[in-house]
Amino acid sequence: MTQIQTRTLGTTAPLTVSALGLGCMGMSEFYGSADEAAGLATIGRALDLGVTFLDTADMYGPFTNEKLVGKAIASRRDEVQLATKFGNERLPDGTRVGINGSPEYVRAACDASLQRLGVDHIDLYYQHRVDQSVPIEETVGAMAELVEAGKVRFLGLSEASAANIRKAHGVHPITALQTEYSLFTRDLEDEILPVLRELGIGLVPYSPLGRGILTGAITNEATLEENDSRRSAYFPRLNGDALQANLKLVDEIGKIAADKGCTPGQLALAWVLAQGPDIVPIPGTKRVKYLEENVGAAAVTLTSDDVARLETAVPRDAVQGDRYGDMSSIDR
Repeated sequence: MTQIQTRTLGTTAPLTVSALGLGCMGMSEFYGSADEAAGLATIGRALDLGVTFLDTADMYGPFTNEKLVGKAIASRRDEVQLATKFGNERLPDGTRVGINGSPEYVRAACDASLQRLGVDHIDLYYQHRVDQSVPIEETVGAMAELVEAGKVRFLGLSEASAANIRKAHGVHPITALQTEYSLFTRDLEDEILPVLRELGIGLVPYSPLGRGILTGAITNEATLEENDSRRSAYFPRLNGDALQANLKLVDEIGKIAADKGCTPGQLALAWVLAQGPDIVPIPGTKRVKYLEENVGAAAVTLTSDDVARLETAVPRDAVQGDRYGDMSSIDR
C-alpha cells in the first residue's frame, strides 16, 4: 500500500501535513448511519498509512465527531495534524442556531473543542463559515489570541471570499483555506486560488470527490441510504435531472480511469493533487476500504495530456446544479 508523502500548507505560517487528509464528518452525521467502530478503525488505518491530517468540526454530530476523533487519536496524538472548526453554532439536539463569529464565541468554542478532543492544542483551527454580522478582523483577532495562549498552532478559514481572506491575513497569518474543490467545483480558480497563492496560503479542498459522485458509486438516488442528506434538495447536483446529467460526466471520467488503470475516484483525487503542491485534499470516508482506495490516488501520476483530457471530458460549466440548495452561508 502506498505510504502518503507530506505537503506544506502556507508559507507565512507553514504547517506540514500528509499530502492527503481524512475528512471525518461522515463518520458521525449527514451521510447515512453512524458507526463508531468503523470510524475508529478507519482513522487507525489512516494513521498507519501516513494519512495524519485529520479534519473534524464541532458541529458534526453535533459534537460527537470531535469525541470520536479524540478517542481514535488518544494514544497517537504526536502523529496527527489535527484540524477542527467553529462557527456553525448548533445545540446538542442538532438545532442550527446560526453562524457565530463573535470573539466570545470563538474562545468558548475552542475550549469546548479541546475538551471533547481530549487534547491540549489544535494544530489548525478554522472559522467554518464567515459571520456577516461580525467583522472578520474581530473574529480572527480572537483566533490569534488562541495562538498566543498555546491552544491553537495555526489558523484557517473556510468558504471565505477573496476580500475577507485578505482582511483576515492582515490580522494574523492564515495557513489554509478550506473550500470545496474538485473536477465538479472549480469556481475558486478565478479569484480565490490566485489570492491564496499571492498571500502564501494553502488550499484544503473538501468534497474532492464531489460528495461521492466522482467515485462512480452513486448511480441513482436509491444508491444512498434513506437518511443520507445527499438525497435531499440540500444537494441539487445529486438529485433528479441534474444527477442524471452529472452521471454522464462521471462515465467519461470512468473511461479515462480505465485507460490509466485506476478507479474513477483515484483519478479525480489525482487531478486535485496535480493542481499544485500547496493543495491538500481531505476526502471523507467512514470505511477502511474506501480510505485505502483514496490513498491509492497518490500513486496515480497524471501527465499534462491526462489533465487536459479530463478537463475536456468535464468542462467547468457542464456540471448541473448548485453545490448547495441554499448558498446563503457561502461568503462570496
